[in-house]
Amino acid sequence: MNNKKIRKYAYALFILLASLMFLINTGVAWSKPISLPSVSINFGEGGGSEELATTIKIVLLLTVLSLAPSIIIMLTSFARIVIVLGFLRQAMGTQQMPPNHVIIGLSLFLTFFIMSPVWQKINTQAIQPYMSKEITQGQAWEAAIQPIREFMLKHAKEKDLALFIDISKKEKPKNISEVSTLTVIPAFIISELKTAFQIGFLIYIPFLILDMIVASVLLSMGMMMLPPIMIALPFKLMLFVLVDGWDLIVGSLVRSFA
Repeated sequence: MNNKKIRKYAYALFILLASLMFLINTGVAWSKPISLPSVSINFGEGGGSEELATTIKIVLLLTVLSLAPSIIIMLTSFARIVIVLGFLRQAMGTQQMPPNHVIIGLSLFLTFFIMSPVWQKINTQAIQPYMSKEITQGQAWEAAIQPIREFMLKHAKEKDLALFIDISKKEKPKNISEVSTLTVIPAFIISELKTAFQIGFLIYIPFLILDMIVASVLLSMGMMMLPPIMIALPFKLMLFVLVDGWDLIVGSLVRSFA
């Protein structure tokens, strides 16, 4: 019995000593300075104008990439789609269903689908000739902005264009091609917001009527303490599914850009 106790104590002492040695070695290892790679910046004569032009191109490319989310949101069909889907969710009263990620993802892929002819024109007229060194960077920019201008001018309202032309206090253009891009962009955004709110109003009407019917029925039955939204929500979902609402909403949005 004594031999078993001695072995047990010796085994525990061995584990304690091994743990102490591990902690000591770990502390010594961490106490050693960590060598970091050195980074140096040299100021001197460059490789000429070609190297400087390449650096400027890289800076411009990074700038465009940083502005890419704003370009996708403001200069495409994304704003109208995401606003209409947001109105649809509020009209149905489903709170966070579908979630924001689903609405934004659906809006993004619908934007890619709608804008695909514009992207193809940009690729054919600007990117591919520039990559083949057939045109200069300035010519590529002019060729790339034209399809986007055509898309924005097609969906911008004349009233909004006239508003920003008057605000700019510049000479009135003789035709639509003389309107500057900086004038077309805000006019297009305002037009998209107007169109999205008009579609949202039309979406609200059937759900609002259903809410009024449910509220009238509950009031006539004396159930004034029961929230009408709670009773109307299943009927809204059933109505939306029966009329195949997603096909109607998405199809109408896509056709509105045709």
